[in-house]
Amino acid sequence: MENLLIAESVSKNFGDFTALNNVSISVPKGSVFGLLGPNGAGKTTLIRIINQITMPDTGKIVLDGEPLQSHHIKDIGYLPEERGLYKSMRVGEQALYLAQLKGLSHREAKSRLKWWFERLEIGDWWNKKIQELSKGMAQKIQFIVTVLHQPKLLIFDEPFSGFDPINANLIKDEILRLRDEGSTIIFSTHRMESVEEMCDHIALLHESNKILDGKLNDIKQQYRTNTYEVGLNIDDKETLHKELSSKFSVTQADFRSIREELKLNITLNGNETANGLLNYLTSKAEVSHFVELIPSANDIFIRTVEEN
Repeated sequence: MENLLIAESVSKNFGDFTALNNVSISVPKGSVFGLLGPNGAGKTTLIRIINQITMPDTGKIVLDGEPLQSHHIKDIGYLPEERGLYKSMRVGEQALYLAQLKGLSHREAKSRLKWWFERLEIGDWWNKKIQELSKGMAQKIQFIVTVLHQPKLLIFDEPFSGFDPINANLIKDEILRLRDEGSTIIFSTHRMESVEEMCDHIALLHESNKILDGKLNDIKQQYRTNTYEVGLNIDDKETLHKELSSKFSVTQADFRSIREELKLNITLNGNETANGLLNYLTSKAEVSHFVELIPSANDIFIRTVEEN
């Protein structure tokens, strides 16, 4: 897959503090790329370098096949975690002003803003002042201004901050629609459930270093433990538990059900298969529940950070 953005061996120091240490990432075109890591990992520094707010000490950024230059600012839309709207200005006036800074004419900016305001059902906000809006309402305005000029690359830093679940889901759907229409998106968040729902690729930074990256599905495959969560209906639970424990690695499972089953997590070794396990279990009891425990993005995040 062709990459829209490549960061090659990027390092950045602030005095004696290393914010980024030889970090490289490749962001495929038409993807949502999750940039993850604990606070202080270096995510914001890398985002600021991509936006040319600060410059790397070493390494380079390539955007759509060209070394990053000042004219590329028009090709990037950036929604920072810390919002920056002028509170005393009216919504429409401010949105028009910011859109024109991105190179749109007054006429084109007004046309696109009208479309977005109608799409997000906020047409009656045009003459409100920013200070009259809630944090979530102001966030919608800044989201619109970020995407309005249809840049090649969109960067969202905690885009759901301040949103209730309904509006968070609305913005999530808009981000995915933009991806499906060809936008490339860097998505930085602490909400691992959003990573599961949205990201095609991820990179994990920790203490200024990249410690993991790749396609999310491939990474999940690497972290599989061949563990299956099972529910078994049988009268003599204790005897079956002992028998299974003698053949497999078994721990107690905890999942919701309407029956009083024997609930276990069973881990297979390299020679055993899921079909073999299922056939064995069905010969011993009624199998009411059988699910492979695939590691979540949150599980992978915690495990990888702890290992490093």
